[in-house]
Amino acid sequence: MSRIVPVVLSGGAGARLWPLSRQARPKQFLKLMGPDSLIVSTAQRVADTDRFHPPLFVCNVEHRFIVAEQLKAARLDVGDILLEPEACNTAAAIAVAAAYVRDRYGDATMVVLPSDHLIGKPSAFLDAIFAAQRIAESGGIATLGVTPTAPETGYGYIEAEETAGSGTSTYGIRRFCEKPDRETAAAFVASGRYLWNAGIFVMRSSAALAAFDAASPGMTEAAAAAVDGAVRDMDFVRLAPAAYQALPVGSFDKLVMEGVDNGFVLPVDMEWSDIGSWDAVWRHAPHDADDNAIVGDAMLMDSDNCLAYVESGMLAMTGVSGLAVVVTDDSVLVADRRAATSVADVVSVLKKKDRQETQVSKMVYRPWGFYQDIDQGSGFRVKRITVKPGGQLSLQMHHHRSEHWVVVSGTASVVKGEVEQLLYANQSIYIPAGEKHRLENRSADELELIEVQTGDYLEEDDIVRFEDLYGRLDDDDAKSS
Repeated sequence: MSRIVPVVLSGGAGARLWPLSRQARPKQFLKLMGPDSLIVSTAQRVADTDRFHPPLFVCNVEHRFIVAEQLKAARLDVGDILLEPEACNTAAAIAVAAAYVRDRYGDATMVVLPSDHLIGKPSAFLDAIFAAQRIAESGGIATLGVTPTAPETGYGYIEAEETAGSGTSTYGIRRFCEKPDRETAAAFVASGRYLWNAGIFVMRSSAALAAFDAASPGMTEAAAAAVDGAVRDMDFVRLAPAAYQALPVGSFDKLVMEGVDNGFVLPVDMEWSDIGSWDAVWRHAPHDADDNAIVGDAMLMDSDNCLAYVESGMLAMTGVSGLAVVVTDDSVLVADRRAATSVADVVSVLKKKDRQETQVSKMVYRPWGFYQDIDQGSGFRVKRITVKPGGQLSLQMHHHRSEHWVVVSGTASVVKGEVEQLLYANQSIYIPAGEKHRLENRSADELELIEVQTGDYLEEDDIVRFEDLYGRLDDDDAKSS
């Protein structure tokens, strides 16, 4: 069989995993279960070049630099990174991916993969993908249905046409079901006809586009126009905004799959989870003798069935049961471990209050490296800035703030006005408001410095760019350095 084109969808906000997951760094970019982020693990599962083409990624424009940086750091081959001008759910993302695959690979088989899921049995996953490929190359559209092990209310379900066994059997699809309540989920599992919906689809590009046309006339043309009008920007492909925004908003399974007559589901036991809650993290993490899961620096006494997830600092818990306690450098969550929806409700309330803790963390990633907020008060802000080898901040100016840079390690190439100079460890420079300046790391080692900002306005949108290595002169998605 021919090689498959993996299509990795990197959308969603992961609100139920707040405060670790933020709008600027949702859960697919987190290292929740091991040394790699979920999006890197997804790409690694389809890295066999004998069976797969380099993956195609579809992501939000706001996340483009962190996607590229994580894949590069993992030394993974990438086909392309398509940038959505706005989130339109999975149907639009898959439509433009199918149009792109058709243009680049012809009528190739593609596998659509969510970027933020956990699969404990990768060999079972691959066996199911290759079985689904045979269906796709016969003109069908296949999806993987996960054999349920419990009446989960946090997953969608697929109802098969008959009782679904295991192995390589395939079944017709009766319907896709949204997340049920507990009683309905129990009935689903007891019937033997329902499978968890993993959101994984295998199909030829022609079959996908035909299904889109049948579901929503004109959708294929809009997807093709979004790809034809795309503009290459460094490592990325920016889809044409007007054409993309003309695509209907909705999920692929409900908008398209429920209406096809060539859809099939393959049951598979692959230890799958969408890691959609802190309870799911607890279930898949190692446990101690009291069924506590501990990630980071935490001490638990007289406590059981708890999750302690510590990103910053030290946590002590005593005399509690069934809690999830998550500590980051700017927020702490204490919740009933099983109350996944209540965490999303907290995020919703915080967003209405314009709390920045839902948007970004103190660690903010940029194409040149990253910075971390250390302290902030009236008239001042302190950051720790790390510039990777070869990284260069834009030539810029600030109207309202002055900056004082102190080099901690590495060598800084600094442009201040018309003068360029090198700064070494323990050396510093002052950049007054209104002065053009740029910071660059031309060495082979990381550059680390402390930046102290002072002024009457210290928000990130106080920036005027004159030159930028990363094409951000008119970019509203990266209002920082």
